Amino acid sequence: MQDATLEVVERASLTVLQGRAAGEQLAARAAEDRPDAVFAANDLLAVGLLQAFSFGSGIRVPGDIALVGYDDIDFASATVVPLSSVHQPARLLGWMGVDLLLKELDGGDHDRRVRFRPELVMRDSSSG
Repeated sequence: MQDATLEVVERASLTVLQGRAAGEQLAARAAEDRPDAVFAANDLLAVGLLQAFSFGSGIRVPGDIALVGYDDIDFASATVVPLSSVHQPARLLGWMGVDLLLKELDGGDHDRRVRFRPELVMRDSSSG
């Protein structure tokens, strides 16, 4: 069994273009130096990575590199290879934020913590 390693590829912003630049950087490596999988900080970065891998580089997703994004935006299921993503309950997060703000304005609890359970939505980009 091979040890897992983690490499962070920092980008200036969380955009499709920055994802494409990161994907081109990874694609330029020799095949044996590329990662087996990439987890992107958001789905926009993952879409850019997918573009860089799918168009011109010959890297197969998920055959050569598995790819997972974060946010589960509506477009994630409609990409050229449907994108696996971590889903967050955005509407519930918004409602809870407003509720906490209103309670804070009323002099409510200052230390209240709320946790939400993310859900991994498996699609074609990470299976195979």
